[in-house]
Amino acid sequence: FCLSKVDKEQYEKEERPESQQEILRRAAKDLPIYTTTASRAIRYCDRCQLIKPDRCHHCSACDVCVLKMDHHCPWVNNCVGFSNYKFFLLFLMYSLLYCFFVAATVLQYFIKFWTNELPDTHAKFHVLFLFFVAAMFFISILSLFSYHCWLVGKNRSTIETFRAPTFRNGPDKNGFSLGCCKNLREVFGDEKKYWLLPIFTSLGDGCNFPTRLVIMDPEQLAVSSQNEPAKSSVANQPFPTRPLSESQNRLLAGDCQWVETGPEEENVKSGSDFVVWFSFLC
Repeated sequence: FCLSKVDKEQYEKEERPESQQEILRRAAKDLPIYTTTASRAIRYCDRCQLIKPDRCHHCSACDVCVLKMDHHCPWVNNCVGFSNYKFFLLFLMYSLLYCFFVAATVLQYFIKFWTNELPDTHAKFHVLFLFFVAAMFFISILSLFSYHCWLVGKNRSTIETFRAPTFRNGPDKNGFSLGCCKNLREVFGDEKKYWLLPIFTSLGDGCNFPTRLVIMDPEQLAVSSQNEPAKSSVANQPFPTRPLSESQNRLLAGDCQWVETGPEEENVKSGSDFVVWFSFLC
């Protein structure tokens, strides 16, 4: 996904966006890319100097492009993406079970404290504090864990929830959804015995993802293309429909104006804010 030395020099010397876009299209013609920017341009990161794969985003906190980026988590001080998303889910599940165990263990002593049956010592305040902390974290983590379980079922990231990826037919939040069972396997793998273990079993390489557009029949693609409204401007015309055998990347077949939209390169904080909001829900 990195430009060659020759293409990089031509890209840096070129000042016209149309010519830069032509260089990127030529470099990415054989890449498995199915998403573009909102203006139908190839997603290119000027900081990392590479063509961004599908679902990849640049994190300003880490200053690096993250494959299948979900959000930047301040609690683990790292980005949550393709390589560690399963571990993040297991971390939430383990934390949820731990908070439930602590709250359930201290509950009987909390009841005694409430009924004034606990001895009048400093320990009773520790019991009260421990129960409230465990209960508060349990509720907040349960909300966050439930939300991410919903995302896994939809095969969607936090960023894609707030900003839908743009495909040939336009933005589609469910563009990568393959069905609930297949979506679970995308994150946890095919071997169910490893699902609850901290072992990397996610499918794919983080650069190429199956989409609903790819697995659709050519006739369905043609019908979907005919239903699209006609565009008056040539720069905004949808990408032409081609059979899957003709081109691996149909998005790069049409002319478009290369303008990298602001939200693509802005500080991706929506996921982080969502995590912090849930963590302080109580």
